[in-house]
Amino acid sequence: MKMRKLGNGLEVSALGLGCMGMTGIYGAAGEKVEMIQLIRDAYNQGVTFFDTAEAYGPFTNEELVGEALKPIREKVVIATKFGFDIDLNTGERRGGTNSRPEHIKAVAEASLRRLKTDYIDLFYQHRVDQNVPIEEVAGAVKDLILAGKVRHFGLSEAGIKTIRRAHAVQPVSALQSEYSLFWRGPEEALLPTLEELGIGFVPFSPLGAGFLTGKIDENTHFAPNDFRNMVPRFSPEARKINLALVEVVKRLAEKKGVTPAQIALAWLLAQKPWIVPIPGTTKLHRLKENLGAVNLVLSESESSEIDQETSRIEVQGERLPEAVLKMTEQ
Repeated sequence: MKMRKLGNGLEVSALGLGCMGMTGIYGAAGEKVEMIQLIRDAYNQGVTFFDTAEAYGPFTNEELVGEALKPIREKVVIATKFGFDIDLNTGERRGGTNSRPEHIKAVAEASLRRLKTDYIDLFYQHRVDQNVPIEEVAGAVKDLILAGKVRHFGLSEAGIKTIRRAHAVQPVSALQSEYSLFWRGPEEALLPTLEELGIGFVPFSPLGAGFLTGKIDENTHFAPNDFRNMVPRFSPEARKINLALVEVVKRLAEKKGVTPAQIALAWLLAQKPWIVPIPGTTKLHRLKENLGAVNLVLSESESSEIDQETSRIEVQGERLPEAVLKMTEQ
């Protein structure tokens, strides 16, 4: 497995594993025993970077990841998140965000217990809290770093001004936001800012929530509890139009004898050496397929072909439901 560096010397595998879907979100949760084995299989395949959050479940995803990685804790990097207003005793979602310093520190303690560890490698603010100055958030995480409970500070879906203000208080090691051929919003201003500040980028949904795999079309029916049912970009009408994007990826995949997912991930890896995508899966064969992208090299002409052809396609539909989109700063 090739390795990459995010900010502040944080070294991880070139592809991480997003664990969110293992406990729901995209339909039914996986069987716990199988998901534990899949996480360990990922490590055996060279993955050292695992992503979770208190909000996934809530809590059940951290518990799963903690149990799976306990035997190899010192050999992996675990990223988790704080920032939603969730009752730490009952798991009740109270709606909105909560990044008050005392809450951040309480979340850290609860996450440490669930993850069966005494330190968190990378602690992200899940969404920016407009009611708490980012300097106070960064200061709280700095306190946790000084106490040895957290090693690196991250932000998720934060805008440039917020990133700069946070970074001035406590250096930010990574930003996690959506980025793929299906959503290229970060390219204009975000990526140059991260490069300037030496902050790594961790794209979530690097396969466009499965769309770039070529396995979804306008006739696909998602499970009733699948998050994509609420996403405008995944309406049948939008999917029908957006398939033009997938066709570009499919053509190059066929030419190179690989899968569309591998092309999409290889394209993302080729953008910057400090980009580390975290595709998620509940299936071992998909895990192996995704990891195959690490050694897939796109030539300049192939990358240029993708850029030229996709630039002519206007993706239809917002990338997130309106209420969720309002919580982002992009």
